[in-house]
Amino acid sequence: MTPTIEYEYQVMFFDTDCAAVVHNLAYLRIIETARTLLADQLGLQMSTMAERGVYPVLLRTEVDYRKPAKLMDKLVVKGRLESVERVRFWCAFEIIRPSDGTVFVTCRQSLALIQMPAARPMRLPDDWATKFAHLRQ
Repeated sequence: MTPTIEYEYQVMFFDTDCAAVVHNLAYLRIIETARTLLADQLGLQMSTMAERGVYPVLLRTEVDYRKPAKLMDKLVVKGRLESVERVRFWCAFEIIRPSDGTVFVTCRQSLALIQMPAARPMRLPDDWATKFAHLRQ
């Protein structure tokens, strides 16, 4: 089974520029929330990871800004685990308006688990090889 999340988000004034259009950095903050929720589905609870000094670190972000969302738009943010390698994994996200299906943003992010304070990359959890075998690259 592929881990997925979905949450609702309403565009607020602080998300927009002077034209009431969502600023590109606001989309990344919205995606950050989705990634944190998805991490929980992956068994990567942030509070536990902080205690152990192990963190999912963002390696790469690929974003396509397709259409501008506007002030007070009601959006749905969807996220899923897309693929798994030995040391890194990819997550995919999209931000849509469910009332008409408009896709505003699609995004892929690559992450790795890092042990701090040494900043050493770690292998992904052993059980991921079987749990997410259908996503192996």
